Amino acid sequence: MTIDEIKTLLSSGDVSTDLLIKLENDSRKGVQRLVKSYKMQKAKKEKAFLEFETRFSYEKEFWCQKKLVAGVDEVGRGPLAGPVVTAAVILDKNFDLIDVNDSKKLTPKKRNELFPMILDKAVCVSVGLANNDLIDKINIYEADRVAMARAVKGLKVKPDALLVDAMDVPIDLPQLKLIRGDSKSNSIAAASIVAKVFRDRLMDAYGELYPEYDFAHNAGYGTAKHLSALKQYGPTPIHRFSFEPVSSYR
Repeated sequence: MTIDEIKTLLSSGDVSTDLLIKLENDSRKGVQRLVKSYKMQKAKKEKAFLEFETRFSYEKEFWCQKKLVAGVDEVGRGPLAGPVVTAAVILDKNFDLIDVNDSKKLTPKKRNELFPMILDKAVCVSVGLANNDLIDKINIYEADRVAMARAVKGLKVKPDALLVDAMDVPIDLPQLKLIRGDSKSNSIAAASIVAKVFRDRLMDAYGELYPEYDFAHNAGYGTAKHLSALKQYGPTPIHRFSFEPVSSYR
């Protein structure tokens, strides 16, 4: 085979052990480079799959009992503007999106690619919000809990238990709180992606409504451009007045 034919074959991933051995013994440097690259990519995929399977360890404990478990996560506790957004996601053993991981470890492009795929492959997905008014009224931590409860209550399929990223959801269901849960559970990771993409798109829309604050690029966080606009124009109706320095410009 020519090197181009070998490249096409290896890129397909359909390579038998016998053929790979023959290619390993091929003296051409170009072939050796292709084989090395193929092995590295294969090892990377195998590692990703094993890590994906490991992130299902908590879910499997419930599945063995024929129980549905929902992963719950949030985004938006730190911004100066906009709501805190939570998501609840129920997955089953057929879920196979191995790229799903803690949303903070993924690029915006990858999160946006995974978002509709999660909606399609999950058993059920729900989003819950707590706006800036509620945050100002009861504080960000309690508003976060309210938003999580709203997400869980919004699930059309009722779960038997919850996996939560280091929070306690005010709802009458068994809960397992996991520190850095979005790195330990695919259900929580999927919820983190859904919540992140949903909130980013919402802040993009607010960015069109209030272009001076650059919400489309800062998602409500206190960047230099955001703080400059806050000083010049004052707070918008979506700003959190209980947060500094927003309260200074009331």
